[in-house]
Amino acid sequence: MGKISEAKKRANKKWDEKNKNRKKYLVYRSQAKSFIRRFATQEDLDELEKLIAEKRKNL
Repeated sequence: MGKISEAKKRANKKWDEKNKNRKKYLVYRSQAKSFIRRFATQEDLDELEKLIAEKRKNL
């Protein structure tokens, strides 16, 4: 990746400040996917499947 211009940095910061909840959501979603792809054990996956099933019932 190349350098980011100062204007782009300012625009990113402005978006981040205006969309704090959306940014938090995107960060958590990314972390969850990374954990599953890189580190999750069978036990972790079994537990996550149960949590997902419960969440789906409540949506």
